[in-house]
Amino acid sequence: MSYVIEGSSGPWEVVIGLEVHAQVISQAKLFSGAATEFGAPPNSQVSFVDAGFPGMLPVINRACVAQAVRTGLGLAAEINLTSRFDRKNYFYADLPQGYQISQFAHPIVGKGVITIALADGSTREIGVTRLHLEQDAGKSLHDQHPSKSYIDLNRAGVALMEIVSEPDLRTPEEAGAYLRKLRSILRYLGTCDGNMEEGSMRADVNVSVRKAGEAFRTRCEVKNVNSIRFVMQAIEAEAKRQVGIWEGGGIVEQETRLYDPGRGETRSMRSKEDAHDYRYFPDPDLLPLVLEQAWVDELAAGLPELPDAKQARFIAEYALPAYDAGVLVAEQATADFFETVARGRDARLAANWVTGDFFAAMNRTGRSIENPPVSAADLGALIDLISDNTINGRIAKEVFEAMVETGQPPGAIVEAKGLRQVTDAGAIDAAVAAVLAGNADKVAEYRSGRDKLFGFFVGQVMKAMAGKGNPALVNEALKKALAVG
Repeated sequence: MSYVIEGSSGPWEVVIGLEVHAQVISQAKLFSGAATEFGAPPNSQVSFVDAGFPGMLPVINRACVAQAVRTGLGLAAEINLTSRFDRKNYFYADLPQGYQISQFAHPIVGKGVITIALADGSTREIGVTRLHLEQDAGKSLHDQHPSKSYIDLNRAGVALMEIVSEPDLRTPEEAGAYLRKLRSILRYLGTCDGNMEEGSMRADVNVSVRKAGEAFRTRCEVKNVNSIRFVMQAIEAEAKRQVGIWEGGGIVEQETRLYDPGRGETRSMRSKEDAHDYRYFPDPDLLPLVLEQAWVDELAAGLPELPDAKQARFIAEYALPAYDAGVLVAEQATADFFETVARGRDARLAANWVTGDFFAAMNRTGRSIENPPVSAADLGALIDLISDNTINGRIAKEVFEAMVETGQPPGAIVEAKGLRQVTDAGAIDAAVAAVLAGNADKVAEYRSGRDKLFGFFVGQVMKAMAGKGNPALVNEALKKALAVG
């Protein structure tokens, strides 16, 4: 379903394409042996190659090539056994060579596809045009001195995968779903950590608008957006800006823009360059990159179970709804946590606890799945206590909160607080009798046809038993007692 902007001339359709720069997880840079650790002191991870010293020759990093191929395989994309590196020429202070080594006409990965799930339960396939390898530029720091800019070359030469989508996206929500899915796949593969706040995954957003049935109109690129929320906001702001220009009789100029989240608007950065402006030509220091099919096959055989396959398995193996399975497989660590909890237990109950109380506790405590507020083993033990009728669901929530606060296992908390469920029929019958005796007027109303009062009686009995009564036995005893007379 398209995201339609209503203008004075009627509805406008938005056309969106994304170029995602994903930093490759590797110990060294794409063409040098310099380290890639995030947060190192400025200019402490720079080789002569990265600094553009004369006579320095690039040497391709095999591990980075493998990561690109694995990513391509994870995107169900074509792997090009022969690819080529080009020089993309432009001049900026943080690009000491005066060019970027990239791939243009002959990328390492060709067409692929990403399947996204939407809020209404539908799915869409978004085409991937290509994935190419390139080296990152350094970073200019403009806030360190009142009149000078500083340059940090730690990032210069770091391997990037640029993943380019087809212009298949039509709404900000689809763009958000695409980025979340791509980040999930990259993290499963271990090829990029997807940390947008650290700059290891960032998006250039191409936006245009058109009337229904028209060919594409001029697009503008919103550069280096570093959060999914900002990507979605930038699309809306830029689309509305373009509609205003077209409807005002103007022409949208192709350009690169920046998104200002404080003002909720995009602003011009520079006119958009075309490929010929960069004077691409094959890098004379690098031979064409030639891969062996057997090596690609070996990488394919070592891929992990990816989100779509894992979701399908969770639906089939654990009888989970598609939505719940999708939530659980979004991050590999969450999926692993769930499977530990669910193993040998009621999987639907386990899923409800993980996506409900457990997720809420993580949000409340600021803990992560890698450092959870309750371990998978302890959460599983809590579900065992529910399943064997040691405690009921209401008491289980109380026990869970105590587990979060104290770190103690559920069994110890149940015993220490005397929270075992009451299943003794005599004790339940006595509690039922006392409640009915104290509410004779409501008993009469119930027996005269006010069936909805049954919930009131259940609540009163559970209250009298401090929440420890077995719900099924309480219901059974109440029905029997209320039927008499």
